[in-house]
Amino acid sequence: QVQLVESGGGLVQAGGSLRLSCAASGRAFSNYAMSWFRQAPGKEREFVTSINWSGTITDYTDSVKGRFTISRDNAKNTVNLQMNSLKPEDTAVYYCAANRGGTTRNDRLYEYWGQGTQVTVSS
Repeated sequence: QVQLVESGGGLVQAGGSLRLSCAASGRAFSNYAMSWFRQAPGKEREFVTSINWSGTITDYTDSVKGRFTISRDNAKNTVNLQMNSLKPEDTAVYYCAANRGGTTRNDRLYEYWGQGTQVTVSS
């Protein structure tokens, strides 16, 4: 069992930065690939980025490449998302998710989810 708690969301102006964190409790955090998804109002949840168990493999959706960076610290059971050059279209609830099966963009394969943290980017 893994419990995930996100933090770090908020309101920021376009061009600004935010750093999201996801704290995991439970055993064997390092066995899980971790990802961030987001859901904007009226839209489906979408993949943002993922990182494998060791932090050596990352994947980003095209719209955030070069602006967002995912990282993890297995000693602290945390995964972070550094978001720079934020745009109004980045406004969404951001969720972290854990998957023992490895990195994937398919949200249905993720076993554990956090409650989400709101990110709002004003123009």
